[in-house]
Amino acid sequence: MFVDRTPFVTVNVKYDVDVTVVGAGPVGLLLAGELALAGASVQILERLAEPDKAMKAGAINVPTAEALDRRGLLPEAEKVQRELFERVGSFAGTTAGRAAREPRFTGHFAGIVLDPGLVDWSDPDLAAHTAVDGARMVPQPELEALLAGHVARLGVPVHRGIEVTALQDTGDEVLLGTTAGPMRTGWLVGCDGGRSTVRRLAGIGFPGTDPELTGHLAVADIADPEKLANGWAWSPQGAYRHGPQPGRVVTVEFDGAVADRRAPVTLDEVQASLRRVSGTDVTLTALHGNATRWSDNARQAAAYRQGRVLLAGDAAHVHSPFGGQGLNLGAGDAMNLGWKLGAVVAGWAPEGLLDTYDDERRPLGAWVLDWTRAQIGVLRGDAKSAALREVVADLLSTGAGATYAVKKISGVTQRVDLPGAHPLTGRYAPDLWLADGSRLVDHGHGGGFLLLDRTADARLAPRAAAWGDRVNSVTDAHGTPAGLLVRPDGVVAWAVDADADFDSDSAAVAGLEAALHRWAGTP
Repeated sequence: MFVDRTPFVTVNVKYDVDVTVVGAGPVGLLLAGELALAGASVQILERLAEPDKAMKAGAINVPTAEALDRRGLLPEAEKVQRELFERVGSFAGTTAGRAAREPRFTGHFAGIVLDPGLVDWSDPDLAAHTAVDGARMVPQPELEALLAGHVARLGVPVHRGIEVTALQDTGDEVLLGTTAGPMRTGWLVGCDGGRSTVRRLAGIGFPGTDPELTGHLAVADIADPEKLANGWAWSPQGAYRHGPQPGRVVTVEFDGAVADRRAPVTLDEVQASLRRVSGTDVTLTALHGNATRWSDNARQAAAYRQGRVLLAGDAAHVHSPFGGQGLNLGAGDAMNLGWKLGAVVAGWAPEGLLDTYDDERRPLGAWVLDWTRAQIGVLRGDAKSAALREVVADLLSTGAGATYAVKKISGVTQRVDLPGAHPLTGRYAPDLWLADGSRLVDHGHGGGFLLLDRTADARLAPRAAAWGDRVNSVTDAHGTPAGLLVRPDGVVAWAVDADADFDSDSAAVAGLEAALHRWAGTP
């Protein structure tokens, strides 16, 4: 593997751990937590001395909220949403007040806000995932704080102010050069953003499409907010959004990528952009927090894994933030990779398990890139794009169109291509309430696999007894699905209905045992 400049003469083993995660954003924190639950020793190296306060994602999708739920973090996320709605409710009078009380979160496509009143909430895909409705509006800074507390409770150290300068994969470990001195680690995971140092040092390509727009996101004091429309508005110069939080503004200008995205975003820069796209002389008097600048650069790593070096989150894929897919895509990476790499460290991983990380996450990453590219085509200010926007808006104003888009944005239709004919196989496990009043997810806070046994004589649980250190069997009253094997990332690996044959030599039992061997290794 590629070796950078720093020589490895002597290696200081002060940070000798199974896995080093580079990047203390939501993806790195979530991944480190999963690794710790799997029994791996893990550390996080972060370039920034303090948590990044820049404005980024404002919400999470269903799979991300369910990932928090699976680890017992749902109450904290629900608290964040309640507090956010209290702030939003004071903005723009009764309209925002109604939105703050609205339990259904829809989102938007290219600035076309989806009307929750049009959505068929009885659709089976949506109805199966409602337990986390109260924890969807979780902005990224609050999510990072929540996850920082989670990894702290698990004993994961976060070393701030340290940059990685070199790496060498020896085949048995990864040697690191850092600004704190040489280190060594069993595995290295780059969760260090779109300009990933880990990806660059590993020599992993990053093909994709170049940017054509500059976007800004800021919270500002506005002297004359009445000059701006509430919500999204378009013009030949671009688009902007005012709200939903007081003073929050987003601008989009199709002027190509800025020369230096790392330069601090100034009040004058945001005001000038907002004036251009709104066609007003609106005046901003102050910025709150760190405003951000972004583009529609869309790229995907040529490989998510190269030897003992792996990538997750923006280090593996970048795109515009439209639809809020980036943070959620990275969270899915972390949940998928965490238990698999943990299994490798623990020594029980079936052959090829780690390779399934790239196999399973790459197609979803490619879809998200195209989903965001499509929105850029609708957002442009030219006449053809404006005409297309009218057509798309018309489609999204129908019940079928709004329901389709909400299902895609919320993530409830995500599926991994796994063997098995049952419709739940490869999908995220639905909300399942048990006869004792608990939910299935309540039994998985410590990680590991979950086996739900609802057969009349509890015939399935004994089949998983040999995997007792990896599989938590939960018996419940007779019902359907009668059996469900859920991986630690929430994906259903095997499922069967109540009308199946559960004799010892039946196809249902053979299917369960095959899934256990495939995913949980040798008992």
